[in-house]
Amino acid sequence: MQAVLNYPKIAVIRPQGCLNAANALEFERDMTTALAQNGISILVVDLAAVESLDSAGLMALLSTHKLALTLGRSCRLCAVAPTIRIIFELTQLDRVFEILDGEAELAQT
Repeated sequence: MQAVLNYPKIAVIRPQGCLNAANALEFERDMTTALAQNGISILVVDLAAVESLDSAGLMALLSTHKLALTLGRSCRLCAVAPTIRIIFELTQLDRVFEILDGEAELAQT
């Protein structure tokens, strides 16, 4: 379903296709596993290959964001397509998540 890349202190997860009720639990489990690794301080979710996002996918992202805060870590989003970004804007979650344009911004982190 997705690839996980590790930079020093940064884990990048790349979901593909649809993030919906059918796969939200697996998606959340993958993000939680990546975030819980020793030495990881930032989890970046690269949404470039995501075609659709429903409330279950959104809740998986939000749950992971809350876990990151609890652990003193960070969860960021990048490469969010305009059709997906509108969901974050309508729900005002664009104020909750740090949204990067792409992985190139990780170098500035």
